[in-house]
Amino acid sequence: MNESLTTRLHRFAVARFSPQEQFGLHLTLGVLALLLAMAGFARLADEVVNGAPITALDLRLANWLHIHAHASTALRNFLLVVTELHSTPGMLALTALAGWWLVRVDARHWMLTLVAAVPGGMLLNVAMKHTFERARPHFDEPILTLSTYSFPSGHTVAATLFYGVLACYLTRHAHSWAARAAIVLAACAMVLLVAGSRLYLGAHYLSDVLAGMLEGCAWLAICVTGVSTLRRRQAARAGRGAASEH
Repeated sequence: MNESLTTRLHRFAVARFSPQEQFGLHLTLGVLALLLAMAGFARLADEVVNGAPITALDLRLANWLHIHAHASTALRNFLLVVTELHSTPGMLALTALAGWWLVRVDARHWMLTLVAAVPGGMLLNVAMKHTFERARPHFDEPILTLSTYSFPSGHTVAATLFYGVLACYLTRHAHSWAARAAIVLAACAMVLLVAGSRLYLGAHYLSDVLAGMLEGCAWLAICVTGVSTLRRRQAARAGRGAASEH
């Protein structure tokens, strides 16, 4: 009996780390990424709600960036373009364009992942904002005036999801580790650029954009892992059906 249980546990463990299994390595990594992102988000949210030292850093950084934003017209205008491109209409347009391209290259499961991740994550973020109801940074001479809540940053969530899905798809089709690293770095750079634009323009605090990244990573893990598992199950069923016909 002990040997049978040990054997079963060993098979279960091996299956969880097998790249070929329906519920194998991709699911294990997805769950791990989800748990880490959720833990980080919960810790950060708790610190914001309870006025931990990060909230004092939020205020100091926001005031310092606001002074510099009024002094640099060229950078401010560039970041206004970046932030407008990654607004809700901009992200929906980019998602539609990327979805069309994924259909064209016959990557329909990735198109489903993109649609579930970006619009779905944006709706989730609205719910999060109304849960925490944190006011945005306030200045006497604001660059942007927004009436919505601040925590977490919706622009950062959407950018994390959009560039995260594209990075996941492109790395699977890259032919070298150098290319994969370049793709991941480019995606991270775009997310940081969007997050930085929100900070520089006074629309968010540092903790807002950090929470947006963590929220985006958690939802990205759910969407990528979920659709990948669905695809693997469909492939396995198709394989069993073909085998039974013979």
